[in-house]
Amino acid sequence: MGGGAYPDERPEAPRDDTLIRAGHDRGDMTDYFEVHERDGPARIAELRLEDPLTTPALVADAEADDPPEAGAARQIIRDAGSRWPAEREAPEGDEAHLTVLPHRGFPGGTPEEVQEAFAPDYPDVDFPSAAVVSAETVADHGTDAYVLSGGSDLVGHARKFVDALIHVRETIPPDSALYLPGVATPANVATLVSAGVDLVDADRAVIRGTQGRYLTAEGHHFLEDLDELPCACPACQQPREAFDRADCAEHNVNALAAALRVARRRIRDGRLRDYLEGQARHEQWLTATFRRFDQQYAHLEERTPLVRRAEITAASEETIRRVEIQRFAQRVTERYTNRFSNPLVLVPCSAGKPYSSSQSHGQFHDAIQFKGHKVSMTSPIGVVPQELELTYPAQHYDSVVTGRWSANEIGFVADVLERYLQGTDYPEVIAHVPEDYRPITERVEESLGLDFTYTVEDHPTTTESLGNLASELSGELKYGKRERQHNTIKAIADYQFGAGAGDELFDEMTVRGSYPGLQAHDDDGEQLATVVRQYGVLSMTVAGARRWVDSGVPVKRVEIDDFVPHGSVLAPGVVDASDDIRVGDDVVIEGPSAFGVGRAQMSGPEMVRSSRGIASQVRHVEET
Repeated sequence: MGGGAYPDERPEAPRDDTLIRAGHDRGDMTDYFEVHERDGPARIAELRLEDPLTTPALVADAEADDPPEAGAARQIIRDAGSRWPAEREAPEGDEAHLTVLPHRGFPGGTPEEVQEAFAPDYPDVDFPSAAVVSAETVADHGTDAYVLSGGSDLVGHARKFVDALIHVRETIPPDSALYLPGVATPANVATLVSAGVDLVDADRAVIRGTQGRYLTAEGHHFLEDLDELPCACPACQQPREAFDRADCAEHNVNALAAALRVARRRIRDGRLRDYLEGQARHEQWLTATFRRFDQQYAHLEERTPLVRRAEITAASEETIRRVEIQRFAQRVTERYTNRFSNPLVLVPCSAGKPYSSSQSHGQFHDAIQFKGHKVSMTSPIGVVPQELELTYPAQHYDSVVTGRWSANEIGFVADVLERYLQGTDYPEVIAHVPEDYRPITERVEESLGLDFTYTVEDHPTTTESLGNLASELSGELKYGKRERQHNTIKAIADYQFGAGAGDELFDEMTVRGSYPGLQAHDDDGEQLATVVRQYGVLSMTVAGARRWVDSGVPVKRVEIDDFVPHGSVLAPGVVDASDDIRVGDDVVIEGPSAFGVGRAQMSGPEMVRSSRGIASQVRHVEET
């Protein structure tokens, strides 16, 4: 979703409640690079030169004479040169260029101890600068950008690429640019960007063009095999017989620039992952890289927002491995507490979101009549208790419906349902599901030694099926409106703040408003929290934040310096932050002069290590 504040709030399991100490020396601040939007490790940022550059971007040597990429790439890179032939003094840089400081490069495979022995000391400079690092010897040098050497050795090797990019990205400051030269093509640049690369050049694309390889976002063609040009860029606006290798190189650069524009747009929309699920399949090493990154859950989870505006397009089985899906399943199975004494009613999901707004779920509701607790089964989400049907991503996905479940889908949903039932207590389980759901429910029955009651004949919305469901619940007592409202707020609190948070924070409350815009008030009528309809999470007030701090629930805390923030807290003002904070989390903001609550715009670790950017929006604040 880009920023972490919700539109209506903008004023203009890691170690819970653990404050991490600033390991980054903010005296070595990155003055010329600032991140504005995030989509996992990918970012939209600004390289603050004399003429600012939005990243991810295509860059080139500022001193090259009429390079093939002229016009598509910004010529901003100035290389102060290698220290191998001679020791070099710090260059006289300027704010119009990114100056690569004097460095020593090493060929691939050079032992780490050799690289460390000859590693240069980078001077402090007052202009935009970059240090050259390798995956083996990367360190924080206080520069605005880092040039990763040996990138060509990583291309084609998924494990090496993933390991190197994660190590480098976690070592250098989060508010510094990562430049990976010599590797970008139209087909791989979206994957590079998704791994946290901010700057690329066109060298590889140009070389491929001079070799007669015509590059596209889907791969490449040999020029001699093309009877027509499948592109409408300026280089391709000529007869095929006149199109030579120089034109091919120019086209390749144009295609690379276009692919970067697509990546930037996808990041802004919060949908780069959706794009990669299809685009990365065109080359085997990209597919392997995509899948290996999915296995790095801790790295990705720290960088994935709690909520997004964008809908998840569940078009492939890889969607199941997305952080948002795994996080939801984990929180539902580990944090959710069933507070109803009625039978569980398992129902299929619906195309309409939220489920309760759909025609089929309206029919289920008429049959259940608040005599059962409705839980929806769905791929790729897993199971969704009725109290969490608004909570991201339960109402923010669209899946491909074929009427047949794959083995992976059956396994995933069955595993989530099994873990859910192990953590909850119901007097009976009623499975009001069609035939294609039965492999899931029967697997769980066998695993847990349970017997479900099945009520569907032919289809869940037939008169006979709905009659069976109503009949099965006929002897149950209805639960009331007050119970539904209280349980909804408590369930969201459990999901958002941790197991048991609902009872701890909202044991004593009065609920006002109508669903879904419920408001929790204390016994004196002071508002504690509101359910944000668009994302199904709680938005806390200062009174709610104080109750949170006074409770036993782990607090997501941003400790600030001695000032009263208005609108937002910038990263330099953050003293410490809880390391479990994610973009979009509600956070308590505390300092010697202020107490407030807001919405995180960075993860906790990024708040502490960054020297630029908005750490948190401020919703409410009181001077202390």
